[in-house]
Amino acid sequence: MTHIAQSAYGRDAVLTASPARLLTMLYDRLVLDLRRAQAAQAEERWSAASTQLVHAQAIVAELMGSLDRTAWDGAEDLLALYVYVHEALVAANVGRDVARTAEALELVLPLQEAWQQAADQLPAAAGASLVGGVSGVA
Repeated sequence: MTHIAQSAYGRDAVLTASPARLLTMLYDRLVLDLRRAQAAQAEERWSAASTQLVHAQAIVAELMGSLDRTAWDGAEDLLALYVYVHEALVAANVGRDVARTAEALELVLPLQEAWQQAADQLPAAAGASLVGGVSGVA
């Protein structure tokens, strides 16, 4: 598949995805970014690690901004976790701290799994209330 075809496919996938699927796509990319950052940090490729960590920060910022804190009781706690993960990602980048990247990944993985399970159980329209208007970060 050519790069242009891949880009079009990815764009179409985002444009046609349900809100719940968009959320899981964000988590999938966040985990990918963190794993890539870890690998780059382990090899002391700091520029590549920084690129991945900055993108991960953008995803977490999108998750924070799109969270409907009135939709459910646990939303404030989830927001606090997002803030903590965002701060960990900044510290991991600035301090070239592999342990902070690992910590962020450890916190995100159970959330990724939980949101994927929730998305699988919800009809597409119901997922909109959980996501709160996620627009996606490519």
